[in-house]
Amino acid sequence: MNAGVKIAKLREAKDVSQAALAKAVGITQSMLCQIERGTKTVTLPLAIQIVKALGARITDIVDIDEE
Repeated sequence: MNAGVKIAKLREAKDVSQAALAKAVGITQSMLCQIERGTKTVTLPLAIQIVKALGARITDIVDIDEE
């Protein structure tokens, strides 16, 4: 599952609309929609803003393999 799909699931679980989240992090709803669909890649700084706005942690949307 890519980061965009995880963002969408997390956002929905928190009952936050795309419009509200996009506004909170300073992007358009269209861009957030593209990120969630996987047609645009989310940058790390934006991913951090998104998880902070949702009250989550970066590891909730990014897979980190420790070896």
